[in-house]
Amino acid sequence: MKHIFRKGADPNAPTLLLLHGTGGNEHDLVPLAEMISPGSSILGVRGNVLENGMPRFFRRIAEGVFDEEDLVIRTKELHEFLDDAVREHAINRNRLVAIGYSNGANIAASLLYHYEQPLMGAILFKAMVPLRNRTVPDLQQMPIFIGAGKYDPLIPQTETKELINTLTNAGANVYEQWIDVGHQLTREEVERAKEWFNEQFLEA
Repeated sequence: MKHIFRKGADPNAPTLLLLHGTGGNEHDLVPLAEMISPGSSILGVRGNVLENGMPRFFRRIAEGVFDEEDLVIRTKELHEFLDDAVREHAINRNRLVAIGYSNGANIAASLLYHYEQPLMGAILFKAMVPLRNRTVPDLQQMPIFIGAGKYDPLIPQTETKELINTLTNAGANVYEQWIDVGHQLTREEVERAKEWFNEQFLEA
C-alpha cells in the first residue's frame, strides 16, 4: 500500500498509524498526529480503493452502506501490510496506535473486529459499526478514543453507541467524546484526544 514513514524523536512514544477519510491520502492526518503526539513516529497509509477518483480503504454500496465482502478483503490487506511495514521500518508492532477519521476510522475498527490485538490502541473520529453478527476478539482493556458529532448527518448517535457497546463488551477501555458538531473534525476533539493519548501512553 502507498504510504509514508517518518521516524519520531521520542523512542518511547507509540508509532501512529494514520488512516484518512474519503478523498484523503497518506499525508492528510500528519498535522493532526503532530498535535496529538509530536514525538511519535508516523506511518501514513493511503487506501487502495478509488471512488470517483477519491481514495478510500474499502468500497461502499451507498452512503453509510458498506460493501461487506470488500471490507473483509481490504481489512486483511491492511493487516498484512502492517506486518510488512513493521519489518521494513523497524516499528514495534506492540506499540502501534491508529488514528482514523471517517472511512479510515471504519477500517481501523474493522481491524479490531477481525484480529487479536492488531493495535496497542486507537483514536477513532466519526466511526461507524464496520460489521454486525460477528464475534469481536478479546480486546484486553485496549484503550480506544471515540470522537463523535452529536449532529452528524451521516452517523446516527445510535450507531456510535452500538460501536462503543460492542468494543466495551469485547473488553476495550473506551473513552467517548461527543461534540456539538456534524461530521467534520474539530480542534476541540483533537485537543481532547491529545489529553487522552498523553494519559494512556506517555505519562509515567
